[in-house]
Amino acid sequence: MVEVGPHWDAVRAPVEIGERALELLGGATGAVIADYAQMYWLIPPRSAQYWRRLPAVQALGAASTSYIGVPPIGHTAGPVPHWRVPLGPDRYLTDSPLLRGALAQAVAAELGPDREVGR
Repeated sequence: MVEVGPHWDAVRAPVEIGERALELLGGATGAVIADYAQMYWLIPPRSAQYWRRLPAVQALGAASTSYIGVPPIGHTAGPVPHWRVPLGPDRYLTDSPLLRGALAQAVAAELGPDREVGR
């Protein structure tokens, strides 16, 4: 388990929403950890602290101490924690505004329109 916050924050989404967001991001995604039915994007610290809430999506790190399981670099198969999109020299953090946009579209597609909180 690694503390979220000092070097990166994380955004957690259920795998159904996460896979759709991953498709929307394409090559713009950074590293992604998958853990059973959840996906975690690593983002710059405090970059999601003022996001409007999205159903089923949670930003970790800004408001309270959180920990996530970070798998060994070569672990790329699950269901236990693994790299869905492996960490690499050119793939680390995901741009926070791009990720939020992709997740908002994925939430609307998976859960229906008008599901964004604070719209």
